Amino acid sequence: MSSKVLAVCLKPASNLSSDCPCLKFLRAPEIVGTRGLLYPFHWLWHNNHDSFERNCAVGKPMPNELTFAQTKSLFRVEPGSKFRLKDHHTEWHDETMHGVDLGRTEKELKSEAQAFLQENLKSLSAAQELLWASDQRSLLVIFQAMDAAGKDGTIKHVMSGLNPQGCSVHSFKRPSDEEYDHTYLWRHMKLLPERGKIVVFNRSHYENLLVTKVHPEWLTSEKLPAGERDEAFWRSREQDINNMEMHLWRNGVTIVKFFLHVSQKEQRKRFIERLTDTTKHWKFSLADLSERMHWDAYMKAYEEAIRATSTEWAPWWVIPADQKYVTRAIVSSVLRHTIEGLGLQFPEVPDAQKIRLAEALATLRAED
Repeated sequence: MSSKVLAVCLKPASNLSSDCPCLKFLRAPEIVGTRGLLYPFHWLWHNNHDSFERNCAVGKPMPNELTFAQTKSLFRVEPGSKFRLKDHHTEWHDETMHGVDLGRTEKELKSEAQAFLQENLKSLSAAQELLWASDQRSLLVIFQAMDAAGKDGTIKHVMSGLNPQGCSVHSFKRPSDEEYDHTYLWRHMKLLPERGKIVVFNRSHYENLLVTKVHPEWLTSEKLPAGERDEAFWRSREQDINNMEMHLWRNGVTIVKFFLHVSQKEQRKRFIERLTDTTKHWKFSLADLSERMHWDAYMKAYEEAIRATSTEWAPWWVIPADQKYVTRAIVSSVLRHTIEGLGLQFPEVPDAQKIRLAEALATLRAED
């Protein structure tokens, strides 16, 4: 059973006998994340404890039922771990599960995820104000994904409640001639966030560990010094990126990196929608189809890049992207809790200034 799966269902764990196989299952470290603990709100759906492994339904609670610690255990790539993409689902629940999580219909699942998103957006707005007022740290949010994974929509929905004066989004396409005349990190470094601000990269410097690895012939445009483009070359790029991100973290830039994990099947479905709906034709490029032909090579490149560059100072989050409403709910939660976890405070006003403020207040009230 996958370490990314939680048991969910009908009988409270507190009511199970000590020798019940269900209780033993719930105590397993891969289920609870911490040895010997129980999730009291998780249930097992079955009629006979003895046939548990044959008859139980396994799934996850809704996003709004996850604590942030549980969200981290499910979607954050632990630094130094033997990360494999195949261990991460592209859906909130997969086809091996019996029905929808906790008996919910897809409509109910979507409604609850959207409500959770709105709740997080309110908190995210307040967190942004604190980030701005404290003027000590900034936030860099990176989105990487295959085409049609929902990057644009996620950015649109999750960032919709933020003050645009303190947030900007930058999309990176093919480098210009000027950008090719600099190192591959140059164009990204120019757009890093000021203190108090949030910057979103829609694609990023990671394209230089992904696209150019799948298409090594494109490295010619970078005008690099002569040398082999072997494994040592790619390891050096990983090291450069890790060092750059550590430099940013040490100087107050918090980095959150999202890989929106969409399935090849769902990408096909979304491409067909774009090709059959005239209002979406503008979203489709013939290059999208040609890149789809390299799916396996891209998955290998993503796996290697994420494994090598998920660090304590700049972790990767692998988010299921086959259901857009789930993607947006989880991303909003991660961003909200990331800012809230920085320990920021509103600036303290000096005593002398407090006296002047009190005098200003008295002056205004005297106008009545």
